[in-house]
Amino acid sequence: MPWLFADAPMYFITAGAHNRQRLLANDAVHAAFREFAAQATNRGVWVGRYVLMPDHLHLFVSLAPEAGTLSAWMKSLKNTLSKTLRQQRIPAPHWQKGFFDHVLRSEESYLEKWMYVAQNPVRAGLVANAADWPYQGEIHALEKR
Repeated sequence: MPWLFADAPMYFITAGAHNRQRLLANDAVHAAFREFAAQATNRGVWVGRYVLMPDHLHLFVSLAPEAGTLSAWMKSLKNTLSKTLRQQRIPAPHWQKGFFDHVLRSEESYLEKWMYVAQNPVRAGLVANAADWPYQGEIHALEKR
């Protein structure tokens, strides 16, 4: 199967809240996430589609070679969202250690993964239709980048 981006691989990422706390699906965290993700291009990182669930997040990320490591970028993302949570008077810790990542190898796998991820709020009983979940979206169209 061919690589989607030979020079900037695309990753599917999942990060969980500490002890599965329901911290992430709120307007303030969503706004902080969108702002951080939109500014990531300044560091050679493009964020595609994402879903913020109450206790975890899923996102697709593409890194240019000069971007540094995925681990460093994820640490920065978690720190940014933790700052927002502290402003809401939610005490740390906010995150499980580490995160799950998987390199995507074809446009088909991106679409396949997204179709599964987009249905998470439905499977969790949070909404009847995935499009109704307010804490999801797309920052950059990665398949066209």
